[in-house]
Amino acid sequence: MSRTYTIRDLTKEFGVTARTLRFYEIEGLLAPRRQGQARIYSNRDRARLTLILRGRRVGFSLAEIAELLDLYEKGDEGLSQLQHAEVKFAERISALERQRIDIDHQIADLKLSLTRVKNMLEERNPPRAEHVRMIGYGVLPAEREDA
Repeated sequence: MSRTYTIRDLTKEFGVTARTLRFYEIEGLLAPRRQGQARIYSNRDRARLTLILRGRRVGFSLAEIAELLDLYEKGDEGLSQLQHAEVKFAERISALERQRIDIDHQIADLKLSLTRVKNMLEERNPPRAEHVRMIGYGVLPAEREDA
């Protein structure tokens, strides 16, 4: 007899809410059996949940995840699933690499803009002596005892 899990078991193990598990059930990604009002999850459901969460973490949509999970049911010992996964993973890596380049450019642009704004603020409003002491730039030469 294979192990079964309650909704509470899976929420604790995976750090998700019961609402999340019910949502995945509604979407057809999980199919627990019912025992009265209780949902009983199988090892298969647990494995699918692992793949769902992994897929979500790397940015796959639920539709893409469902595609990958459904291919396993095809009966070819997972060959179709693996081939499709290879293509989807390569596509996702490519998309993430493009995003990383875009993000790096945005960060560089923002840093340059921040530097320009700081320079403009300093030109228009030079720091007063009280402000310099307050923010920890040290003691002004006129305030030192040895000056």
